[in-house]
Order: sequence, then C-alpha cells, then structure tokens
Amino acid sequence: MAACMEKETMSSRPVFLAGSALLLSAFSVACHAGAPSMADRKAIIRTALDFEEGWYTADADRMARALHPVFVMRHVGTDEQRHVSILTQDIDAPELISLTRQGKGRVPAGRQRHDVTVLDTFSNAATAKIVAWYGVDYLQLAKWNGRWVIVNVLWGKNPT
Repeated sequence: MAACMEKETMSSRPVFLAGSALLLSAFSVACHAGAPSMADRKAIIRTALDFEEGWYTADADRMARALHPVFVMRHVGTDEQRHVSILTQDIDAPELISLTRQGKGRVPAGRQRHDVTVLDTFSNAATAKIVAWYGVDYLQLAKWNGRWVIVNVLWGKNPT
C-alpha cells in the first residue's frame, strides 16, 4: 500500500509542478497587463513635478494642472499634548491653488528637493512618492480624461 501511495505521489508531482508553472505564468501576464507605458510613467512624474515645483515657485497654473477637482491633501502628525496621531489640514484643490498663488510654499532654488519615484501603477491608477526638503509626500493619481492628476496626498514631516 505504501508503495502504491508513493507511486501516486511521484506521478502526480510533475502534473502539480506543470500546473503551478502555468498558474504562475498566467498570474504574471495578468499583473503585467496593466503595466504603464513609458509615456504614462513620464506623465506621472511630470504631474508630481508640477505639484512640487509649482508649490516651490508659486506657479498656480502648474499646481492646478496637477490636481483633480476633488483633490485633498492631509498631513499625518502628532498631537503634542495628548501624544496621539492626528490627521490635519484637509486642503482641497481650490485652497492649495490659492496658497500656491500666494507664494506660501516658495522655497529658494538651492533648498528645493523633489525626488520622484513611481511606486505602483495599474490601469488608470498610480501611486508615487516625492522626497522633499521638508519630508515625504505620498501621491495617489488617476488617469482622468486622458491625463494623470493627483487625487490624494498624505504627507509627513522629517523628524525633528
């Protein structure tokens, strides 16, 4: 009986391995089917730079171009008195465009930093990260009416 069981296991092993390889291949193809084109990756980076450089240079047109109409930006921080995490700001697109126009984010060229990394994409959605002089911005983007725009930003300050 043990020999029979061993024989079944041995003969089913190649079938199992072949099935696993086929499943992994199908999964790999499915994952890459939504991979962005080089043009999309460049457009995502350009949108992130419009956001960051627009802020640094008080260019409200660049900022407006980067944002979805229902955009919101939040900051994750700490309530120093209660020592608990908090989300602050809830800045929408019109407010951020206005703050940009007022020069609230103006930074001298030598202090500007904006290293952009596209973290993930799928179909018409993407995430990106900007490492800036003040901290990090995590962007959620959508391909909206043929162009990439930022829907949400969660940012954090560098530890002091």
